[in-house]
Amino acid sequence: MQGEDRTLPAALAAAHIEDFSDDHDGHDFQPYDEFMWSVETLEWWRSWTGNPTAGAAPFRVFGQDGSGGLAAFWIRVADAQIETQPIVFLGSEGELHVIARDLGDYLWLLANGVGPLETVDGIDRTTTPIPALTAIARRYTSETHRPTATVIDAAQAELQALTTLVDTTVR
Repeated sequence: MQGEDRTLPAALAAAHIEDFSDDHDGHDFQPYDEFMWSVETLEWWRSWTGNPTAGAAPFRVFGQDGSGGLAAFWIRVADAQIETQPIVFLGSEGELHVIARDLGDYLWLLANGVGPLETVDGIDRTTTPIPALTAIARRYTSETHRPTATVIDAAQAELQALTTLVDTTVR
């Protein structure tokens, strides 16, 4: 699709510039400078689900881990702003995980010193807030702080719906 807008939301781009992600405590996350092209995302979705007739992928991919798993906004509500959509991880071996319920929560994970894939594998260290990312989270949300446990709990509430989507698409 030529002319497709692949620009990341300003808050996401600002957070990813802070270079938190490169081999973050063993959690190799490589953010993209722009969203993955929708045609490439569709090809991946059909391959990942094993369903060559699957419709448009309901994801806007913005990064990946070293094994090829993808981090993406899940376009759960078609007409809602992308910043309000859940952020998910779809692993190369079929793993499903909701990282954050929206972009604001994702920013707070990063601000709290938690890499996006640590919510997938578990946080097995003492985290340290990152001042530059805290400033970004405050600038783009109306909160002064959001604890990591609160963010993770809110994300888990979205997992069943994501699982249902994938189960109804997989062949």
